[in-house]
Amino acid sequence: MSRIVYVNGAFVQEEDAKVSVFDRGFLFADGVYEVTSVIDGKLIDFEGHAKRLERSLTELDMTSPVTMDELLDIHRRLVTDNELVEGMIYLQITRGAADRDFAYPKDATPTLVLFTQAKSLVDSPMVGTGMKVISIEDQRWGRRDIKTVQLLYPSMGKMMAKAAGADDAWMVEDGAITEGTSNNAYIVKDGKIITRHLGTEILHGITRAAVLRFAKSAQMTVEERSFTLEEAKAADEAFITSASTFVMPVVEIDGTPLGDGKPGSVALRLREIYLEESRKAAV
Repeated sequence: MSRIVYVNGAFVQEEDAKVSVFDRGFLFADGVYEVTSVIDGKLIDFEGHAKRLERSLTELDMTSPVTMDELLDIHRRLVTDNELVEGMIYLQITRGAADRDFAYPKDATPTLVLFTQAKSLVDSPMVGTGMKVISIEDQRWGRRDIKTVQLLYPSMGKMMAKAAGADDAWMVEDGAITEGTSNNAYIVKDGKIITRHLGTEILHGITRAAVLRFAKSAQMTVEERSFTLEEAKAADEAFITSASTFVMPVVEIDGTPLGDGKPGSVALRLREIYLEESRKAAV
């Protein structure tokens, strides 16, 4: 059955959803996006995603065509209309349509698109096996703190990992891990959780913020700093966080097993806490 999607004020069947060929998101990747998870028919951490969306728009001198309250209503209607119990809602705002020119227009009307994706998130089989990652050079643009739709290199990184028989890639810059292709990266050493500090080099993950908050509440030690690829390979365990994977254990880096080669206890406990607390606060 066809999904109901949202395009510029209208809820339509997916086959009827259209945007202009002159849209700057299509021509220049001039747009931002967010992905909000849905569990039990409710939105996980919507407020965090909405705030980051506003920040991304501000950084790119863009405006939202709707208020955040209206955006929440759109999300909820899509959940209802598509009978979405578990999965994700993808949101994209571009600067809008205008004749092709590198200098963007100040008066273009933003394009807003949302659609749902049904997917099993909570009971992912990868939780039991853990992920295998490879390292690749980080060749993205410098403003990774803005959640733009410029995702070609991360897509290439995913394919590099797949070709190597792995699940994902961790990107390396000046010898230090920045992040995964679509997630934040963590290692655990002697019980200490280590993840890169915030800056323009990585995305300010909404799940990252929640997980670190929950970790501190659980009396776990957290250190936000750069860590090298060599440190990562010598770690006791590792994991990633993202809106669609929550907390996912990493068991191997570049063919080197971490710890006993199985999902680590810290990652698994954090996943339990995250799911429990997020379900309580879901809207």
